[in-house]
Amino acid sequence: MAGTGSQPRAAHSTAPDSRRPFVEGWTVFAAVLMIFGGIMAIFQGISAIAKDDVFVATRNYVFQFNLTSWGWIHLILGIVIILAGLALFTGAAWARAVGIVVAGLGALANFMWLPHYPLWSIVLIAIDVFIIWALCAGPWTRADA
Repeated sequence: MAGTGSQPRAAHSTAPDSRRPFVEGWTVFAAVLMIFGGIMAIFQGISAIAKDDVFVATRNYVFQFNLTSWGWIHLILGIVIILAGLALFTGAAWARAVGIVVAGLGALANFMWLPHYPLWSIVLIAIDVFIIWALCAGPWTRADA
């Protein structure tokens, strides 16, 4: 009687697996970009702290800051961005909110860094914008269909 369909099929469960967090798609993309962007911000901070004359500031720029202070800001912000990126892999909604906030702070810090290293700043601003977009575009909760 093979193939008659008289035997019941095994039920396919659509219930979420509570043992592992639900992380996929744009959230993973954002987490990986946050880890990458955080590492780049750490390198940016270390280079500004270690050798203050590595960067040349553009003349007549509207705002001017001490490079060593900005180096520490980028170093600390890079560490926070990496931690938030790692927290995204847990699937928690608070990690998404924190990720959006720290990516926004990273974009703002890199905007202020424009006089010192314009190309690097523009690339990191673009990465932060992609992070914010990916975190806002991804699902905030799992829909059980």
